[in-house]
Amino acid sequence: MSLSPRGAFVAVLVLAFTALAGAQPAIAHSVLVSSDPAKDSSIASAPSVVTLVFNEPLDRGFTELAVLGPDGSSHWEGGAPVVTGEKLSAPLRPLGAAGVYTVKYRVVSADGHPVSGSVPFTLTAAGSGTAAADPVVRTDTAAARPATDDSVPLWPWIGGAALVAVAGAFVARLIAKP
Repeated sequence: MSLSPRGAFVAVLVLAFTALAGAQPAIAHSVLVSSDPAKDSSIASAPSVVTLVFNEPLDRGFTELAVLGPDGSSHWEGGAPVVTGEKLSAPLRPLGAAGVYTVKYRVVSADGHPVSGSVPFTLTAAGSGTAAADPVVRTDTAAARPATDDSVPLWPWIGGAALVAVAGAFVARLIAKP
């Protein structure tokens, strides 16, 4: 069975469309697996460090972590957050008033998309600490890296162009045969 040049061209176009339409971006968003203090836990004494554990290693840039007090605006982080593999941690200042503290985070997934969330915990006994005057919520490398956009990556366009070029060469060869 032999296809006409026009039939071969249509077949190649359908194949190319099917291949490109089926291509999906990787969906590998980071997911919070555990935290210390644990989400919605009640603790009597303040921890010296807050630690968040994710399901995959984190990008060191653009990572943010803030610990907000019961008033919702005072900051209690004692230094810049540190990324070690899939862990994000930051030292805490001695906590103050009893109440609900909220660990807010923003990390970058393996696929490049930001993921954010919060982990509330309750301090049941007041501490003697005072909030930070100048909060530090980003990693050291975050400030040095340029901002990125959420545009489509270049590789699908290059792959599509290569596929069209191969299809064109295939059709040209079919047409040129006697």
